[in-house]
Amino acid sequence: MTTTVKPWDARLAAWLVAPLCNSTVTPNLLTTIRLLVGTLGALLFAHGEYVNFAALAVVVSNFLDHTDGELARMSGKTSRFGHNYDLTSDAFVTVGLFIGIGWGLAPELGTRAIWMGLLAGAAVAGIFQLRNLLENQHGKVATAQARLAGVEAEDILYLLPLVTLSDGLPSFLYAAAVGAPAAFVIVLIQYRRWKALPS
Repeated sequence: MTTTVKPWDARLAAWLVAPLCNSTVTPNLLTTIRLLVGTLGALLFAHGEYVNFAALAVVVSNFLDHTDGELARMSGKTSRFGHNYDLTSDAFVTVGLFIGIGWGLAPELGTRAIWMGLLAGAAVAGIFQLRNLLENQHGKVATAQARLAGVEAEDILYLLPLVTLSDGLPSFLYAAAVGAPAAFVIVLIQYRRWKALPS
């Protein structure tokens, strides 16, 4: 079900960055911080021994992903470079997350964990690429995510600390290895439908 309710994390991000509108803090700086924190999370997952800290870093990074766009819109500092930088950072962090989890679980699950992480990461990379093509051809309306009561599908990452605290990371990886390729197929079908329309 899709509604027009703005995601709750985006609303909170807007409230937090509002005082920064007239400061020297730029949206691209917030994107860089998000990228660094998310990369740290992926590396910690790959290490395999600090998964709770890794999950916390991913949650913080996922939230920070909303701050740059909110600041850009409120301060009038939107730019094509900033938008592309944000999308690239999103893809890098999310792909790195799954690869890192797979790498970190290899001692427990064997090399199949690495392959599952790579499969999920490749599917996510494909999804980002298709969504980017859709947005360039048909605008943001073509890439609008389903949301219910201010919650989007990607918000499931906020539950990652619960997954690590309950030792559920292997199950999470198995689910990602199935779910991410399935999501790619869905986005591919959407892409083909939109491509048939005039740009």
